Amino acid sequence: MSVVYLDHVAGTPLHPKVFEAMVPYFREFYGNPSSIHDGGEKVRQAIDAARTKVARLIGSQEEEVYFTSCGTEANNLALKGIAWAQQTRGKEIIISSIEHFSIMHTANALERAGFQIVRLPVDQYGLMDPGAVEKAITSQTILVSIMHANPEVGTIEPIAEIGKIARAKNVLFHTDAVVSAGTIPVEVQELNVDLLSLAANQFYGPKGAGALFVRKGVRILPLLDGGIQERGLRAGTENVPAIVGMGVAADLAREELPQRMDYLRLLQKKLTAELPKRIPYLRFLGHPTQRLPGNVSVAVEFIEGEAMLLFMDMEGIQLSSGSACISRSLKVSHVMLAMGVDAATAQGSLLFSFGMQSKEEDIDRVLEVLPPVVERLRNMSPVYRKAMAKKTEALG
Repeated sequence: MSVVYLDHVAGTPLHPKVFEAMVPYFREFYGNPSSIHDGGEKVRQAIDAARTKVARLIGSQEEEVYFTSCGTEANNLALKGIAWAQQTRGKEIIISSIEHFSIMHTANALERAGFQIVRLPVDQYGLMDPGAVEKAITSQTILVSIMHANPEVGTIEPIAEIGKIARAKNVLFHTDAVVSAGTIPVEVQELNVDLLSLAANQFYGPKGAGALFVRKGVRILPLLDGGIQERGLRAGTENVPAIVGMGVAADLAREELPQRMDYLRLLQKKLTAELPKRIPYLRFLGHPTQRLPGNVSVAVEFIEGEAMLLFMDMEGIQLSSGSACISRSLKVSHVMLAMGVDAATAQGSLLFSFGMQSKEEDIDRVLEVLPPVVERLRNMSPVYRKAMAKKTEALG
């Protein structure tokens, strides 16, 4: 059975050129980059070259890029590092109600440590109102953190506008750009951000490599105590092969971004047009136009997303329901609840996220397999039968 992988928001396959670039740093160049001998220096140069490539992807200076193990670590470093460094100025942090768990749970931990967390609502599309951010900022606010794009519903937030507001208020601004960097244009100066998180596995790089942009002059404290790696901000021996791979993936993303976006939008458009023709009682989630290319988020009413995932997986079609981090928790998505989606509808969510190896035939396969799965599950659903009975009664 051929596999149709439509879960790229959870992770992209490794680009062949990225893999080729990584291999020598497993076998030939294995020195510690902190060593002063030639074996260490060659590895150090490879890390510096990767830093330059990542900086080019986001339009920053090389010395403003700090490598981490993943996007979650970058988000933790951003929030906790700024909180501890800036707490004499104030102890208030503003986030949105639809942030990734690595922001939400970090904010919860800071709240337990005595910081005040302000959680702002979003509209029905998952869109943040910049005016709400402006109103929420007080003299005690030290950081605003709003994600660039939401992985579950694809909505892209007005980060540049929010960044202008934060800068005018002399408040630091962080954005979680893990699902957007390498997928859409991300330029730190245009976005008016002071800190930005990204991860390699979202743009065909390896897992285990992320980065945090920290604007020059911003005071931030490390999470880990130890050596002087990453100029003292991130102690611990570097994951050299992954960092090298992230650099190559960043270069490829920068060069191929327009073509990638056009292709993903083509697939997105086809699935969005065809799904409602095959499946009734289907609701699209997220902003209709201000969204990530290749991201199609839907709620299929009257049935649960987990059941659909299992049946689709049996047919070799791999999707997700809500975010990758909650698909095993069997909980209603906090993102959808924040958007005003009722719990029953949110349970029926499916997320299709395309990648560069996706094909139009993959969509044809989905359109062949999913409607019968939905019909089968609805016929087993007392909620569906009750809803249809009410509809029949209302008609006559």
